[in-house]
Amino acid sequence: MARLLEGKVAIVTGAGRGVGREEALLLAKHGAKVVVNDLGGHFDGTGQSRSPAEEVCREIRDGGGEAVANYESVVDFKAAKRIIDCALDNFGKLNIVVNNAGILRDRMIFNMSEDDFDAVIAVHLRGSFNLARHACAYWREQFKTGNTLNGRLINTTSDSGLLGNAGQGNYGAAKAALAALAIIVDQEMQRYGVTANAVAPIARTRMTIDATPQTAATMPEVAPGEFDPYSPAHIAPIVVWLASDDAKDVHGEVFRAGLGSVWLMKGWHSVSRITKKGFWDPAELGGKVKEELAKGLTKKESLGKILSDVR
Repeated sequence: MARLLEGKVAIVTGAGRGVGREEALLLAKHGAKVVVNDLGGHFDGTGQSRSPAEEVCREIRDGGGEAVANYESVVDFKAAKRIIDCALDNFGKLNIVVNNAGILRDRMIFNMSEDDFDAVIAVHLRGSFNLARHACAYWREQFKTGNTLNGRLINTTSDSGLLGNAGQGNYGAAKAALAALAIIVDQEMQRYGVTANAVAPIARTRMTIDATPQTAATMPEVAPGEFDPYSPAHIAPIVVWLASDDAKDVHGEVFRAGLGSVWLMKGWHSVSRITKKGFWDPAELGGKVKEELAKGLTKKESLGKILSDVR
């Protein structure tokens, strides 16, 4: 196996379980030294434990890799800087940031509390901003000294943000913003040798099973030894490749990964145009809009359809 990340240093937030754990393990398998960041809380953001991050570090070391555990909260701007400093203090540099930390507090919009909204936005969006802000400042400073580190920022978005999902107005809004943040950061940081992209996972994790039990039937467990299309391990390969030098020309892209597949996504773009010289009458315009909508050009692909295709 070609090791794509020899000599690289990576931070993975939310790396104690699920998708983040698999990302940290595969990054290390490909030669990266990894800061395994995880607060160790419940899926709703409550509680704290050092065990998840420590266990992933132990697994990396047992496999011959190098890793250090970090328990800082990504929500805190200064704590996020300490996560960056953890990589610099332990491994001397930083090349890769994978923003994966997240929580869920699902509610329909008419039942969602201010705290439910703020807490989810804080972990996903503010937390990812915090890491991106400090990492990009570091990469820019290093570039100006002649030390181009080819920084890689990979945000974790979601089908909830890309396609929508009832009951997840807070989570979906944050995840849509994370795709946009990756695109914008990439535009700002290309001149410094940095790429920023986003990945939307489809996998069986605490976030998709424990936090949303209604999805359990759509991602059934498989027998030991059988191919598991819902394993979070399917997400890690695209993340590792995006983190590598081979992906230096991949800028501001959004991918969906899982089920043994990777989808290249295309975001908001025009599929039709209605035009008239002069001002529209609203009723006349409405008729034209309905004609275009009837063509099905705006029909979205749903996660339920994707999962049914796998089965």
